[in-house]
Amino acid sequence: MTDTDLAPRTHRGIPTARNVDHVAYTVADLERAVAFFVDVLGGELVYREGPLARDDDWMAEHLDVHPRAVAEIAMIRMGPTCNVELFQYTAPDQRTVPPRNHDVGGHHLAIAVEDVDAAVAYLEAQPGVEVLGGPETIEEGPIAGNRWTYLRTPIGITLELLAIPDGRLPYEKQTSARRYAGEPGGWHCGG
Repeated sequence: MTDTDLAPRTHRGIPTARNVDHVAYTVADLERAVAFFVDVLGGELVYREGPLARDDDWMAEHLDVHPRAVAEIAMIRMGPTCNVELFQYTAPDQRTVPPRNHDVGGHHLAIAVEDVDAAVAYLEAQPGVEVLGGPETIEEGPIAGNRWTYLRTPIGITLELLAIPDGRLPYEKQTSARRYAGEPGGWHCGG
């Protein structure tokens, strides 16, 4: 053991990490998913790639998918701090049922809005979008005041809409950590 091994760490986490670059979702229909993210949610298509396939074991070794999987990829810019990568795979052993929220691997994409009710009204008018239960306001706890709702999308991804009044929540009294509150007037992608 060296002195370096015994030295206290001054940084937690991944050395040199700067930010989260993107989140990724596998979708059944990439065209439909790109259209939903761009035309309905207001994202900007950054690039598309594929189809990508290999004749060796690279796909299994590097992506943990079937070695003969074929992937098509799109990167969508969502506001000032988030990129969403969309994959459409075809593979011999592919499961096509998305996980539910309580399943391991379950997930959702949360979008901060200024007015949950206005955002819900807009999305509810879009084909294939289903609001789950309707907007609620959290009355107690570390995120009291947060108004939110979940929605099912026609592309198999669950969305959450949330609004934080004045960008402040009770938990902020106990920590200096803050969630990114966004910019007034919303994000501006594309032209």
